[in-house]
Amino acid sequence: MRALARSLPRLAARIPWVELGEWPTPLEPMTLPARPSDPIWVKREGASHPLYGGNKIRTLEAWFGHARARGATRIWSIGAYGSNHVVATLLHAPRANLEAGAILFPQPTSPWAVENCGAILDTRTPIVRLRSVIEVPFVGLAIARRDRHAVVMPPGGATTVGTIGAVTAAFELAEQIDAGLAPPPARIVLPIGSTCTTAGLLAGLHLAHAVAAWRWPIPIVHGVRVTPWPVTSRTRIANLARVTLARLAELGGPRLHLTLFDLLSRLVVDGAELGPGYGHPTSRSELAVRTMRPLRLDGVYSAKAAAAVLRLHREGVGPLLFWATKSETVLGSPSLDALGAGPRAIIDWLR
Repeated sequence: MRALARSLPRLAARIPWVELGEWPTPLEPMTLPARPSDPIWVKREGASHPLYGGNKIRTLEAWFGHARARGATRIWSIGAYGSNHVVATLLHAPRANLEAGAILFPQPTSPWAVENCGAILDTRTPIVRLRSVIEVPFVGLAIARRDRHAVVMPPGGATTVGTIGAVTAAFELAEQIDAGLAPPPARIVLPIGSTCTTAGLLAGLHLAHAVAAWRWPIPIVHGVRVTPWPVTSRTRIANLARVTLARLAELGGPRLHLTLFDLLSRLVVDGAELGPGYGHPTSRSELAVRTMRPLRLDGVYSAKAAAAVLRLHREGVGPLLFWATKSETVLGSPSLDALGAGPRAIIDWLR
């Protein structure tokens, strides 16, 4: 938000916000073995907070601000058993004086999902366990109606509220490039799960360019699918960016006369790394985890985007900027008491 406020102070003052992160996140070069003389640059969103970082901290700054502006006392987060968004919500909600709840649905097991799920249980937060992701809209609506002092976020917080968090990141990146930390990228590569960060960056780059905060050609936002179509539909992502820009105009920002085609022209959706589907690591994502050490990646989200970075780098695409979304904090194991109090089906999944 600070970078957005320096460019558009009147707009920033009208957006409800709770400061959570440590900004700006580092922007650093990385040498890769395929072409060591041609580095990539990494935006380390995982360093956004030592308690638990990652790209979801920006989303939650906007959502916590929204919840408090509405007078809510609790915020519910929806996601898979090992959701980054859910664990970030539960760990950071107390810092915004909010209680939290989790609505969880099953996913394939992996070391990264197990780590997150253990941390979710360790918070002793109320958990509603679903048998399938299909139940999400019905249960989410029922909780919203029953818990009148609560806000229920959709998976990943992917509405205009959460997307504004990633809009601010584009302004932060512009300031770092202006300071000479990296060249203007031709392509920004990141994982697409709920679409919130991808749509927000797409909107934010256009907004920053319109007010001359971004002084270079708008790069391609290259989203790498970690969830399948239609969740990661290219048109759906571009439309979320479009409605986010419209909402910012309503709040006092500049009105951009962009068509859906204008936004689509700067967006690539890459399905080549999805593999068997959501939650399943691939041989290429596991190779990316090893190749990009010591950067912390998770095999089912950020490592799939990293695999695309390695492929694009070999092909000579650049300058490349990798948006590294995984928290750099390693979470501890849950207590025995927390395990004993957790839903039986989730405990069985952890085993």
